[in-house]
Amino acid sequence: MNRTQSEALFAQALNYIPGGVNSPVRAFRAVGGNPFFVNKAKGARVWDVDGNELIDYVLSWGPAILGHAHPKIITAVQVTAEFGTSFGIPNPLEVTMAKLICELVPSVQKIRMTSSGTEACMSAIRLARGFTRRDKIIKFDGCYHGHVDSLLVKAGSGALTFGHPDSAGIPASFTQHTIVAPYNDVAALKEIFAANKDQIAGIIVEPVPGNAGLYLPKPGYLEFLREITQANGALLIFDEVMTGFRLARGGAQERFNITPDLSTFGKVIGGGLPVGAFGGRAEIMDCLAPLGPVYQAGTLSGNPIAMAAGLANLKELFDGEAYGKLEERGQQLAAGMKSAANAAHVPMQFNVCGSMFCGYFTSEPVHNVADAMRSDRERFKKFFHGMLDAGVYLAPSQFEAGFISTAHTAADIETTVAAAAKVLRTL
Repeated sequence: MNRTQSEALFAQALNYIPGGVNSPVRAFRAVGGNPFFVNKAKGARVWDVDGNELIDYVLSWGPAILGHAHPKIITAVQVTAEFGTSFGIPNPLEVTMAKLICELVPSVQKIRMTSSGTEACMSAIRLARGFTRRDKIIKFDGCYHGHVDSLLVKAGSGALTFGHPDSAGIPASFTQHTIVAPYNDVAALKEIFAANKDQIAGIIVEPVPGNAGLYLPKPGYLEFLREITQANGALLIFDEVMTGFRLARGGAQERFNITPDLSTFGKVIGGGLPVGAFGGRAEIMDCLAPLGPVYQAGTLSGNPIAMAAGLANLKELFDGEAYGKLEERGQQLAAGMKSAANAAHVPMQFNVCGSMFCGYFTSEPVHNVADAMRSDRERFKKFFHGMLDAGVYLAPSQFEAGFISTAHTAADIETTVAAAAKVLRTL
């Protein structure tokens, strides 16, 4: 596959952009080689600057649930842009978006827009601390909530240790109130609450973690999180930046029938434009300025073009049988990949939840990040490049979820599985 122009662009980018990319995973460091550059995307496909066509399962890391460049989203952006790109003044579209989300997600009585998922999670954490007047937050190893200083942490040597900064530039004191627990471990969480009585402001969790690949909550685990937070006067925060409006109309909380106190959103509600949001019970949300003492602000929050794109995305998504199609394609891909791996005698765990998926090269089930780390990453690298050469673009890291859109056809899935079958036989 010719990538001459991509190679030239990357060489140029290295001179002006750190690592040649504007987000680290794009650099292909986890899989080797250099990234390609895209100048066109439509439906379930992208085309790079060298003219190579690829079936895309990254989908801008989740927002393109209808596929790329959906005509109704493009039209909404064009029409809205004619009236201005940004006001810094309230606009009708942000009210429409807020009302729609509150109607679709029963746990959300009030909501505030931001410009990214990172902002949404950062603000939700601040709000939880302000509302409860407590400092400590529990997060889970392997769950990513944006590059917020106090949340960009890794676990210590045990369940009760505080997190250590996972990046240079973050003082250890910034993470002293963040406790990291293993996901899907009931006993560890009970121990943490017992050791920190009346000090926990809340738990923030991806209900279906998608930033260490993809693994699902064990039966009853999310119910346990709801129960233990309520019993201890702490808030339960669902980070639905990935799962919101992707796993169901009401997100993961609808799919698993759990009512969190606060939720964060992004990706799908922006239709491909930068956007985030956080919302929850009115009594909690009313602690935000200008009503309450918790400060949060953003110049581009509720941007009219982002709201228009997101509303068009959601409206089209809710018409017809989109969720049924997404479930069907996810199951088709999972069945095909498992069959291909078995035929090639390659150990693989293929986790799927609706239209999100991840394959791990391990013979053992994957329930948390420790399980995920057992995956054969060298085998994944070979698989990734083999699929890329076959015209299928998967996330360039073992520890990222893949996504399916309504634009993916049954034939696309068949093509993907056939390519995987050939690649797996070479591993």
